[in-house]
Amino acid sequence: MKEVTYTKAARKVLYSLPLPDQKRIRSKVEQYAADPASLANNVKAMKGSPYRRLRVGDWRVIMDEQVLIIEVVRIGARGSVYD
Repeated sequence: MKEVTYTKAARKVLYSLPLPDQKRIRSKVEQYAADPASLANNVKAMKGSPYRRLRVGDWRVIMDEQVLIIEVVRIGARGSVYD
């Protein structure tokens, strides 16, 4: 299992969300860290960027995936997170 870390900006957005959304996002990130194949249809490499995108309902989680660490860089609504 890979270690999951969050940037300060990602934590700030995560803690501002309603509690059910927070739990769902954390759960999906942890699930991906434990078994990337389980969420293969919801994770895509971003074009022109070294990051990956995880889809969690209407939320998008932008991650930097290393060998042993997954760093959550940004969390945002599906339309505005790519700006």
